[in-house]
Amino acid sequence: MFKITIYLFIFFVFIIAFGLVAVLYGLYQFHSPVGGSEAKVIEIQSGETVNQIAEDLHGQNLIRSSFWFETYVWLTKSQNKLQAGKYSLSPNSSIVQIEEMISQGQVTENDIWVTIPEGFNLTQTQARLVEAGLDVAKGMDKVTTGDFASDYRFMSDAPPGRNLEGFLFPDTYKFKDDVSQQDIIMKMLDNFDKKLTPSMRQEIARQGHSIFEIVTMASILEKEVRSPNDLKLVAGIFWKRIADRYPLETDATLSYILGDKDASHTIEQTKIDSPYNTYKYAGLPPGPISNPGFSAIEAAIYPQSSDYYFFLTKPDTGEAVFAKTLEEHNTNKAKYLK
Repeated sequence: MFKITIYLFIFFVFIIAFGLVAVLYGLYQFHSPVGGSEAKVIEIQSGETVNQIAEDLHGQNLIRSSFWFETYVWLTKSQNKLQAGKYSLSPNSSIVQIEEMISQGQVTENDIWVTIPEGFNLTQTQARLVEAGLDVAKGMDKVTTGDFASDYRFMSDAPPGRNLEGFLFPDTYKFKDDVSQQDIIMKMLDNFDKKLTPSMRQEIARQGHSIFEIVTMASILEKEVRSPNDLKLVAGIFWKRIADRYPLETDATLSYILGDKDASHTIEQTKIDSPYNTYKYAGLPPGPISNPGFSAIEAAIYPQSSDYYFFLTKPDTGEAVFAKTLEEHNTNKAKYLK
């Protein structure tokens, strides 16, 4: 009898402990967001079930599990409170917060969220905006720096006939669905203007560079360097080469010419006659090859000096391997670029 009592006691303790763990885990699921910077717009149709809504949220990576969303809705008895409409939801919101927005009908009928990743070029940026439903973005590639130079002084040293490559700052933007093309461009240029601080502009002037040159360099760094930790070292190498009139020899500019994403190119391709071919011509190319993010711009302004003159990127890890001499660089190529 005593043993039975002990076993029952252990059993009930186990049940209580299991229940406590389940409750704590459920609370974690309810209140812990997935995390991420890209907001998503989802549309809930009239008549959709809780399961369908949960699956849509999970499919958009806004919640970890459809099960826990359905569980929370069941516990709060809000099955009949979820309202149809368009919602702009962030992965930084928890299940509790998302359920509250939907049950309160916090719709965002006229908002379109678009994320422009760092390193997107002008063509990709325009395509991303159009894909999001902003057809007015078509033709942005025909707009020139001269069209906006009077409003944005940071573009005053850019050739007036150049397109906006390099200045459409990569970020997550919210637009109304009736926004104009000019408003889209100005919002992105405003962001660039804000990110380029007065101290950064002073340092650019002190170095004798133009902002256009810095953006061009940053655009190459953004595409050429995969690890943020290597940006400033590579920037130091590139500026040193420019001072020495030694070609940058970066495949990122060849990819810009050819429209590919190849990390390396053939000897024949390095002979292409284009001002953007940094294997053939020393110095910076005529203009930016992408829209760089803040880290790349910062690296272009504040490069790290070193004894290195060459580098390559490991294909598997993205880590840069530096060399002081061509002989050492060739050894690294034989070792890492097999």
